[in-house]
Amino acid sequence: MVRFAGGWCSVLSLGLMVGTVHAADRDGPSKQVMAMADEFVALSLEYDPSPAYYEVLPLKRHDYLPRNSATDNAKLDASEDTLWARLQRIDRSRLDGQQPKLAYAQMRDLLDTSRGLRVCKAENWNVNHMFGWQNTFTDLADRQPVATADERAQALKRWRTLPVFVANEIANLRTGMKEGYTAPKAVVARVVKQLDGLLAVSPRESPYYAPARNAKDEAFAKDFEAVVAQDIQPALKRYRDFLVDEYQPKARDTLGLSAMPHGEACYRAMLRMYTTLDRAPKDVFELGQRTVADNLARVQELGQTMFDTRDLPTIVKRVDEARDNRFASADEQLQFSRGLLGRARELSAPYFAAMPAQPAAVEPLKPEQRNTGVSSHYEPQPDEKLPGVYRINLDHPDADRRGAAEITLVHETWPGHHLQLAAARDVGERHPLSALAFNSAYVEGWARYSEALSEEAGIYTTPYAQISRRLWPARGMVLDPGIHLYGWTREQVVKYVAESGRFSPETAADMVDRVAAMPGQLTAYDSGGLEIVALRHEAEAALGPRFDIRAFHQQVLGDGVVPLGYLRERVQAWIAEQGRANAAASR
Repeated sequence: MVRFAGGWCSVLSLGLMVGTVHAADRDGPSKQVMAMADEFVALSLEYDPSPAYYEVLPLKRHDYLPRNSATDNAKLDASEDTLWARLQRIDRSRLDGQQPKLAYAQMRDLLDTSRGLRVCKAENWNVNHMFGWQNTFTDLADRQPVATADERAQALKRWRTLPVFVANEIANLRTGMKEGYTAPKAVVARVVKQLDGLLAVSPRESPYYAPARNAKDEAFAKDFEAVVAQDIQPALKRYRDFLVDEYQPKARDTLGLSAMPHGEACYRAMLRMYTTLDRAPKDVFELGQRTVADNLARVQELGQTMFDTRDLPTIVKRVDEARDNRFASADEQLQFSRGLLGRARELSAPYFAAMPAQPAAVEPLKPEQRNTGVSSHYEPQPDEKLPGVYRINLDHPDADRRGAAEITLVHETWPGHHLQLAAARDVGERHPLSALAFNSAYVEGWARYSEALSEEAGIYTTPYAQISRRLWPARGMVLDPGIHLYGWTREQVVKYVAESGRFSPETAADMVDRVAAMPGQLTAYDSGGLEIVALRHEAEAALGPRFDIRAFHQQVLGDGVVPLGYLRERVQAWIAEQGRANAAASR
């Protein structure tokens, strides 16, 4: 999983304060698209600066937080509609060059997704323990620029506005309560626990104090300590008390979106956002079931070889109980994952034309995230001299297993998220829009594909990873709609997750609340992974012995993060081009 400061809501809340008269519209279609891309980036960052601290983007100010008032949300809707109308007037067939075609595809996907999500009214039930603002803003504080006197002044200005941001959040949630939109009680309880942790420390111990620690300027430190004590912590306390006293009693007992107004339409829109595919929830559910069945058939074959049994519960039990598949402590789990990092990079290299130079690192979750259900995840770093960070959850070392830890390591680092996102920065000249055009299906799909590629590359050091990596995939495509549309209970989901052997009952319970907080996200992994595998099979069949895995991976990664439909067009065009070249060479 990839984590950005703005969380899952900010990905779909790109500010587009677009006027009504545009001189660029008198230019040709390619120039029009690139002009709109410039507007998209500049105005998106004006609305939410968070993405600029994870990617190289032209952010000029560091003195404001994301806009979250009802008025700003309404302006956003109107601006999106204006930009959408302009984009609809573009004749895609007349676009010249790769950049305009890519920018068109990315803007179309982002705008179509965001406009469709309005049915969810997500800002009115935005209580989220996974990527809620109370967590992501601590990371924003840590990345706050403070090198100059002007930047330090901007830091003070930004964080003095947190009370206003919190007041807007509370107002939005009150509107949601009136209209029947609330987060699940279990999710609210996890957020309260996070807030209690943030409030239990002194201002100088708070993660929000990071700008002062990073600046090493005692006068600034004193001023910023006052901001934490007088603005930030009181705002956190108001939000926490509101959740406990007013919100939690009215929060929904159910987990699924089906309990809220327009729940089914919202869930389909969420699926569209995370997968970039307009696929019916029923189709996702059934594809997941078929894929799980295929995976389990292969597990039975491996079980016969390794344990002399095809009985699935026995295979899972043998993997779980194997002494050489266990950790003695959280530190052993951490060191094991760190030790695999170099091997993963080295053995990945032959499968790629070039490897990104940026290093990766493995670090524990931040203190305020621990024991609150936050999953292991990857945090991108735009400065290529610094490592991208895989944050590993060490809450349950007694329940975690070495095979599963290997799978997560390659998923988050090499050849997964870190390689893909670092490689995207190495793509020649690219428009900043590409850094904003994040979608889970491509990013998580590549990471899921990387789990299989790592087996092919010989990265795994335990025999158990072969079984564990097949027990879990595609179950998210089943349990996610199971929760949100088909009324699956917490107990039913925990059992379904735990029987995969990849998660203990404790971590399975965490998974339930993750899915409740992020509807649709868990379907993205295999929606994207299955598409990349299908494209590889198509290329192998068409090109035969001339198929080059490094060239194929370059086609998948070569434009950075793209919608799955665009990826399919790109790869199929390459297959056709290679086919023509091979035919000409054989004459």
